Amino acid sequence: MSRPLEGVKVVELGLWLAGPACATILADWGAEVTKIEPLAGDPFRGYAWVWDNQLNPPFELDNRGKRAIAVDLRTETGLRIALDLLAEADVFVTNYRPGGLERLGLDWQCLHAHNPRLVYASVTGYGLRGEERDRASYDMGAFWSRAGVGAALTAEGMPLPYQRGGMGDHVTGLGAAGGVSAALFQRERTGLGELVEISLLRVGMYFIGTDVNTSLRTGAPTVGTAISEPPNPLLTGYECADGRMFWLLCLEGDRHWPLVIAALEAPGLAEDERFATMEARLEHAPAVTAELQRIFRTRDRGAWAEAFDREGVWWAPVQHAHELVDDPQVEAAHGLVDVPLADGTTARMVASPVDFGGVAIEVRRGVPELGQDTELVLVELGRTWEEIDRLKAAGVIR
Repeated sequence: MSRPLEGVKVVELGLWLAGPACATILADWGAEVTKIEPLAGDPFRGYAWVWDNQLNPPFELDNRGKRAIAVDLRTETGLRIALDLLAEADVFVTNYRPGGLERLGLDWQCLHAHNPRLVYASVTGYGLRGEERDRASYDMGAFWSRAGVGAALTAEGMPLPYQRGGMGDHVTGLGAAGGVSAALFQRERTGLGELVEISLLRVGMYFIGTDVNTSLRTGAPTVGTAISEPPNPLLTGYECADGRMFWLLCLEGDRHWPLVIAALEAPGLAEDERFATMEARLEHAPAVTAELQRIFRTRDRGAWAEAFDREGVWWAPVQHAHELVDDPQVEAAHGLVDVPLADGTTARMVASPVDFGGVAIEVRRGVPELGQDTELVLVELGRTWEEIDRLKAAGVIR
């Protein structure tokens, strides 16, 4: 299979989601990733309590494919181990806060002087500048809340929906992986590494960029819309007789309206002036949507699926995650991947969303235990077993 980052060495100093997500994507693309953790481990490991400490599916998704070492960077010897790793690395990925990295001497300026070829990927909540650059945040803060994503999905007068885990982190990790790849390409031309910056705030703004740019250009506020009151009744969700839902995708309303009429088998709607044009449907959107909803509740979704496909109506089923994993198109699109486990078996997991050469990604390493590869990595760095034993006894490594 094509693995475009084969031979690229990545060092990750990350915790929770966005930084580790980026490093996992790079591993999926062929890079050799070494994750540095504190002796107590990435706090994300502790999330296993939700599954009685038997599983940790979110951590597995964002940390498979890596080697893991546990080092106390607050010690001079521990920090030297990190610097030795970074001297041989091509990429450094971190989502630690800027101030803490500066205190350790692991900021861009210090590491660029230490290894001028190093690509430095900074993943933050709010960026590297400004008074709030060190403000603590998760994606629920900088992405979902402050960048407006949650509000954009909330109809006026309705409660704010609760964000699902990692939404902003995973988009940010994917963006960071793209930035790293561009910087590696640039290094082929210049011989020098580059600082790659990405923040949850900026990603959130871009995520709802259509709304943000509309507000910038017009000065008008943008507010969320209920599915029962859409501007285009042919571009919203409807419930069927069996309680399942679908989404109509008729963005070009006048082009698609005759096809919808044919699927509905309701020619009388074509004669109703409220339904006649896109402008009329916009003016009477709540009434049009209500009438369509009344009709759609007369049949199960399977019947509507047959009618839509027969008449060429664009649509998609509304699915939950537990339904999605059994969707045959997910399998055809390489949406799942087998990940090796410590007991020699494999587990089915979500694949990162980019393939190369038409071939599904392959995960060659499983999910590392805390400190699983510390000794191996130190031997590769030239440490003797006597030194390794002394470092363990001194509490510098695990």
